[in-house]
Amino acid sequence: MSTNWQEYYASHTTTALSAVQAAVKSGDFLVFGHAVAAPSDLSKALFEDRERLTDVKVFHMLYFAEPWHLRPEMKGHVQPILNFLDKNSRPAFREKRVDYLPCHFHELPSFFEEGVYPVDVAFISVSEPNEEGYCSFGVSCDYTKPAAECARIVVAEVNKQMPFIGGDNLIHVTKLDYIVPVDRPLVEIPPAPIGEVEQRIGEICAELIEDGDTLQIGIGAIPDAVLQCLQGRKDLGLHTEMFTDGVMHMIQSGHVTGEKKTLHHRKVASSIIMGSKALYDFIDHNEMIEMYPVNHMNDPYVIGQNDRMVSINSCLEIDLYGQVASEAIGLEQFSGTGGQVDYLRGAKRSRGGRSILAFTSTAKGGTVSRIVPVLPPGATVTSGRNEVDYIATEYGAVRLRGLTLRERALALVSIAHPDFRPGLMAAIEERFS
Repeated sequence: MSTNWQEYYASHTTTALSAVQAAVKSGDFLVFGHAVAAPSDLSKALFEDRERLTDVKVFHMLYFAEPWHLRPEMKGHVQPILNFLDKNSRPAFREKRVDYLPCHFHELPSFFEEGVYPVDVAFISVSEPNEEGYCSFGVSCDYTKPAAECARIVVAEVNKQMPFIGGDNLIHVTKLDYIVPVDRPLVEIPPAPIGEVEQRIGEICAELIEDGDTLQIGIGAIPDAVLQCLQGRKDLGLHTEMFTDGVMHMIQSGHVTGEKKTLHHRKVASSIIMGSKALYDFIDHNEMIEMYPVNHMNDPYVIGQNDRMVSINSCLEIDLYGQVASEAIGLEQFSGTGGQVDYLRGAKRSRGGRSILAFTSTAKGGTVSRIVPVLPPGATVTSGRNEVDYIATEYGAVRLRGLTLRERALALVSIAHPDFRPGLMAAIEERFS
């Protein structure tokens, strides 16, 4: 074990507040680590040091820690610029204290590299170093690693409880300008409850998945239900933007082996991981798991190198043309684009690939149809009608690819909730007769 990096580590260790005071100045552009790898001590220190600062830009997507930087007191001191909203950021967005940066997930690293969003300081969370002095970005490689590589200054919370995961997911301690040791459990994300409707959707989606397929699957009750319905499949692979506990169970049961994968053979490749402590323990030093930046994992050209790639995502609404709204409800931004379009396009490039958008047919206790004649005014179209392939609800699955406008409208009506089919049919008659 070299003493050089150990000496560097010791000499660059400091407190969160001292690191913020030394690294951040007014007008800087900051990037925060993502999801359960959010650097919470550094966010709190930024809050404590706010009176010194003005117009500090802060970028992140999901932030699953105490959001000190999103508090009202930070107005004028910090300007959050986000690419995805969650329960921590939606209130600030509604109060116009947050701005939104549209882009596909795989494009984010290029924003940093090209100076579209210049990175002065990266606030990251990493694992403790290995014997060679390399820390792992752990559960958040995605845009975090590219941001750290582009940053003028890197401030790292080195968390004793961050899993060490390989792949293209390491940074040497000598690349860390300020080191803040922490010993904090990662935020746990409990599984969503699976009801009868979600279970039925899972069964329908599972019918479209064959032995040896490579999957991209997200978070929530429907993805978990799909995985539970795949217990009879063999040699499944994973090339995915993110995964949760359901994938762990599939690996443990022997259904996910990666044996038939044509890219990252026998590996489970991902960009983000979130879930339970059991999951975090499972992935720690697990040689089957590899993490890569999102400009690799979500690049449609890379995704398409997987034969028989199947992407499974969800949405908020779809109209009779097949236009998909996944991130906003009318004029109200709800979440973000994420990697949906990346994987729809990637699956289309894959030999034998296909994509599925799966969702419950209604919302608000069955009072609102998610399949609508037209999207509401101001709605954001996340996935254009030319991108979509299979659409699934609890009433079945239809393939829109290759159908005319009238044919796809009729197909969508067939999987809408029966209560709303007459109104949708009336819209079809008016539009196409």
